[in-house]
Amino acid sequence: MCIRATHLAVAIFGLIAVTGLPISAEGTSDGSSSSSSSATSFAVAKATVDSGNYAAALPMLVAITKAEPKNADAWNLLGFSYRNVGQLDASDAAYLKVLTINPNHLGALEYQGELFITQGKIDAAKANFAKLQGLCGACEEADDLEKALKAAGA
Repeated sequence: MCIRATHLAVAIFGLIAVTGLPISAEGTSDGSSSSSSSATSFAVAKATVDSGNYAAALPMLVAITKAEPKNADAWNLLGFSYRNVGQLDASDAAYLKVLTINPNHLGALEYQGELFITQGKIDAAKANFAKLQGLCGACEEADDLEKALKAAGA
């Protein structure tokens, strides 16, 4: 019975890793995450973030960004996780790295805008919102940042 349970767990994990089932963190993909064994590591880190366990995701994401310094999606999730554990300076640095890799990364522009709101940098958040509108119109990332701006009274 234990062997069957183990095989089932491995099969389910493999299915999730291979199929890339949708996960709830928004605006993370720009297609830059690797397709090798690191894709499995990224999938596990992303699932950990999506479960709300940001602190547990941090060491995974740090390892991925060290191994793949141009993985904008991993840097974006790293910034998101840092922001959600209150490490705002580290979050800011991660978003800057994403935007150095890909200046039009929709997820990073949204999340950085939300960080700016947290820091009271409303004009900077509005600039990110304007850039998102120019890139994608009324996409989910722009809509979410607009909601965050309205919630902040901006």
